[in-house]
Amino acid sequence: MNRLGRRTLLLGAPLLLAAAPVNQVRPALVPAAQPLSRMDLPWWRARHQAVLERLRQGSVDLLLLGDSITQDLERRGPLPQQDFRPVWNQFYAPRRAVNLGFKGDTTAHILWRLCNGEVAGIKPKVVQLLAGANNFGRVHWHADDTFAGFEAILHELLHRLPDTKVIILSVPPSRRSVWVDVQTREINDRLAYRFASATGMRFIDVTAAFLKEGVLNPDAFYDGALEPPDPLLHPSAPTWQRMATMVEPTLAAWMDRPR
Repeated sequence: MNRLGRRTLLLGAPLLLAAAPVNQVRPALVPAAQPLSRMDLPWWRARHQAVLERLRQGSVDLLLLGDSITQDLERRGPLPQQDFRPVWNQFYAPRRAVNLGFKGDTTAHILWRLCNGEVAGIKPKVVQLLAGANNFGRVHWHADDTFAGFEAILHELLHRLPDTKVIILSVPPSRRSVWVDVQTREINDRLAYRFASATGMRFIDVTAAFLKEGVLNPDAFYDGALEPPDPLLHPSAPTWQRMATMVEPTLAAWMDRPR
């Protein structure tokens, strides 16, 4: 199948080959699928600039694209549950990975970053996408809009990195509200149905990493150990280890062999 045919199959309509201008209206006219900047936040702007500088240095084979759950892989404590160094060193550092996780980012913010340099001038072998949890937070975007956000992100990845394979991780479970639980199940069902067998993409459901005997395990998160505790959302270091182990067969097959 040629490249355009691959895009048509994934997104349901032919995509333009020209690069999309910054903040151009996306195919789905919903907020979750529109590029949205957070450059008014000093820490976010500084992190974005630091990421661009790192990417200009080259030597990038793996991009980890997401929100705080991905950014957490840079944490080294202070709680034992927040020491992600072993996970990073085992699964990601040897593969010349760059962490593109930004705390609080929705699909719209990730989309803006893709349109503003965070995949420019590089040719990674794989992008690992873990997003969507913040869509169900303060902005309160439901699963339908969130799915449009995922499709917009994948539209950009396929356009800007046509030779890069994409691993899409399920939106992790959390303990925030019944509404969030419903939206999480719905988005994961849609992602699995749409992308499980897509060419050059792989959907991987990591929900089991958060369960114990089929029930959500509070110890799978580090939020409950904070003072004061936060709603359960962020996987602990052991949970990230389990998630990475679940992804490892695909990552090894796609990265540890010649293209």
